[in-house]
Amino acid sequence: MTNSKNSSNNPSQSIELYAIAETSGQQFWFEVDKYYDIDRLNAKEKDKITLEKVLLLKDKDSISVGKPYVKDAKIELEVVSHRRDKKILVYKMRPKKKTRRKMGHRQELTRVMVKSITTGKSAPKSSVKKETVKKETKPKSEKSTN
Repeated sequence: MTNSKNSSNNPSQSIELYAIAETSGQQFWFEVDKYYDIDRLNAKEKDKITLEKVLLLKDKDSISVGKPYVKDAKIELEVVSHRRDKKILVYKMRPKKKTRRKMGHRQELTRVMVKSITTGKSAPKSSVKKETVKKETKPKSEKSTN
């Protein structure tokens, strides 16, 4: 068994753009042009979905870590299909009571394809509005007498 440090054998070093985002109560490592199975979404096939809860974003040269989320970072997904996961068996038994229960469960999933990962550095969407505050001035005609 040998450990190779060549970049050709280790594909994780050649990844230029990825993001870690939160969806369905879980965190996923998203890369462009790969598909992922997440919990069932209320969307039709070929619909576009945008994730804005991006926790970490790695670009070619920089890494952005959110507090808790990265500002203006978005991941665009396309729904490929709706599926069901493989069946798992749940067996509950109470010893010495002759109580046994066997159940099965299949999780409903949505398969999505990552279309793009974008940062908001080039085009800021929010504009800062400046508020002007008027100072109250006393009329010059009034004089105070003491």
